[in-house]
Amino acid sequence: MPARPRRPRPPAPPPPVAEVIEHPLGPYAEQAYLDYAMSVVLDRALPHLADGLKPVQRRIVYAMHELGLHAGAKPKKSARTVGDVIGKYHPHGDQAAYEAMVLMAQPFSFRYPLVDGQGNFGSLDDPGSFAAMRYTEARLAAFAEVLLAELDQGTVDWTENFDGTLREPRLFPARLPHVLLNGASGIAVGMATDIPPHNLGEIADALVLLLDRPEADLDAVLAHVRGPDYPSPAPLVVEPEDLRRLYAEGTGTLRQRAAWHAEDHALVVDALPHQVSVTTILEGLARAVEARRLPWIEDVRDESDRDHPVRLVLVLRGRADPAAVFAEVRAAVPGLERTLRANFNMIGLDGRPAVKPLLALLHEWLGFRRATVRRRLEWRRARIAERLEILEAYRRALERLEEVIAILRHDDEPRPRLAALLDLTPRQVDSLLEIRLRQLARLEERRLAEERAALAAERDGLEALLAAPRRIDRLIREEIRADRARHADPRRTPLLDAAEERARAPAPPPPAASEPLTVVLSDMGWIRAGKGHGLDPRGLSFRTGDGLLAAARGRSRDRLVLLDDGGRVYNLPADALPSARGDGEPVTRRLELPPGARTVGLALLPEGGEALLAAADGHGFVAGVEDLAVRARAGRRLLDARGGARVLVGLEPRQVFLAFLTGDGRLLVLAREEVVRRSQGRGARLLAVGAGAELLRVAPLASGESLVFATGDERLTLDPSVLARYRGRRGGRGRPLPPLWAGRASALRLIVPASGGD
Repeated sequence: MPARPRRPRPPAPPPPVAEVIEHPLGPYAEQAYLDYAMSVVLDRALPHLADGLKPVQRRIVYAMHELGLHAGAKPKKSARTVGDVIGKYHPHGDQAAYEAMVLMAQPFSFRYPLVDGQGNFGSLDDPGSFAAMRYTEARLAAFAEVLLAELDQGTVDWTENFDGTLREPRLFPARLPHVLLNGASGIAVGMATDIPPHNLGEIADALVLLLDRPEADLDAVLAHVRGPDYPSPAPLVVEPEDLRRLYAEGTGTLRQRAAWHAEDHALVVDALPHQVSVTTILEGLARAVEARRLPWIEDVRDESDRDHPVRLVLVLRGRADPAAVFAEVRAAVPGLERTLRANFNMIGLDGRPAVKPLLALLHEWLGFRRATVRRRLEWRRARIAERLEILEAYRRALERLEEVIAILRHDDEPRPRLAALLDLTPRQVDSLLEIRLRQLARLEERRLAEERAALAAERDGLEALLAAPRRIDRLIREEIRADRARHADPRRTPLLDAAEERARAPAPPPPAASEPLTVVLSDMGWIRAGKGHGLDPRGLSFRTGDGLLAAARGRSRDRLVLLDDGGRVYNLPADALPSARGDGEPVTRRLELPPGARTVGLALLPEGGEALLAAADGHGFVAGVEDLAVRARAGRRLLDARGGARVLVGLEPRQVFLAFLTGDGRLLVLAREEVVRRSQGRGARLLAVGAGAELLRVAPLASGESLVFATGDERLTLDPSVLARYRGRRGGRGRPLPPLWAGRASALRLIVPASGGD
């Protein structure tokens, strides 16, 4: 008997919903994004005016402080510090925390490093080349004392960490405006900050001025604060009015220029703008030299080492003036002069982000410092009061020592009897019970009286200080001067007046000599150059199996352009090619051609020159030399050569006709004005190519110039009257050559006698 099918169980009812809250999506998304934006602003991107730190930086410094990694301590592995930071205070990625710590240890990133790193913490040339955290060690730098010296003296508020198991400071009791000393940069949601670093001595002098003369204006402050002071010794080129406007408004721009000096007819760059690497400059120099924008430079050497972090030697040609050459190099190489943005955006004492002008920033920080010092004095006064209370209990116990000892010996609960006997508070009773009988018996009333007198005098002095704001200002002034003497150093970044620099600007160097040159390209892609225009390319020797593909005559300062069969255009420095006396070198040694691609033509173009580019299917256009300029070794696709690129030929202004030869032996002569001008693309149909044929060669012709075809020792000359029969319109097929020559079209060479071109 077949089994009866089981009846399916009904689905379980959904769990009851306690409450459904409906909320419009628009307001909800708006509030969620606002909360996220404020979190980024307050907890990640912007520094606080009080101590100049972002939360991750503050937590790193505090974790190192808790680990005892002070300036004189033995350093510990960076992984230990990072572990404490992310495990106790900052639950984010370990790599992000480590990178923040590395940044605070790099003397080329921070004007006054907060971390003393041992091991590979990156280099000026590659700041991101630091070793992994398991290999490096670190401790706090001596300068970190400016932030931490008063941390345990009741000067700041504390908050719970992310899981409520520990406490961390909301801010550090900075003794100097660290936000100006090391600066900061960051991007938040809808705002950013770029605060440049400044010299500690200058900022300290400005603070002392405002403490002595609170009514001092911005000009008086700027008499001390000369401008930003970056870790790099490269000078700032400033307009005094622009610099004042920057500090008056809190936003502006700065220009920093590489430093250099002349040495043995060479130009030596020995300092680069902030956060510019030597590699970046070397790459820019190589591109500029290859593009022949710096003909006055013969060689570039990188002599940077540990003792000279930046030393680039530019060997000059001839008798060029180094100052004039540097002006040209600065214009041609990005990075040698850099525009730096300044934006004094930070979180103020009211907890809100705002752009702070310098004068307002310094006054607001002094308000923070006054509050911090007052809290420190009040904390010390409270500790003195507690100690005096304890000393008073000891004094009373000494007066009735025998009774106190008897109570301590015989009573199981001595607290109430001691409090009644000596009229003590619970705190005094606890302190009395915490010392041993032997210590109590040895207490000397004279020593207690001296300590009480000293503490009372200190308390009176503190109360006098707290009652007189001007005395607190004098105390702050003396502390700032002491920190200045301990941590200040000479200014690193010189300031150059822009107007004076313009007045002293040297005349541009004379252009390098331009010599006649003949460039030869072989079928197999080998290139070479010979001086002068008397060189016969067909008389040169070639490698076995190789032969002449194309040649071009021009000047050494002309732009050398090459075309491959895929329509990509490349540039090479014409004056740096190997001599025509040898076999030359393959173009692939200097260029990056696609796999399987081969060069099909070249041209030497002067400034303002033009060239014809054409494909095998008869399409093409004329392009200007500026359109053919390419920096990349891999070139740039310029001609949409669907049938394969075939022709690149330079055009002279006098050449008003173009003669096109096809593989089926047909010739078409076009007026040059009929050819379209394009910067890239396919162009227009120049001539109609028959089935199975293709465009072979193009010869530019001047008015009244003959065209000569050659193969072996035979020649066919078409004078202007004969060429007139082959004249046609763009898109035509042209007329066939004489039968004996049309069948040998692929072996024909075009020769223009007047120019000697081939």
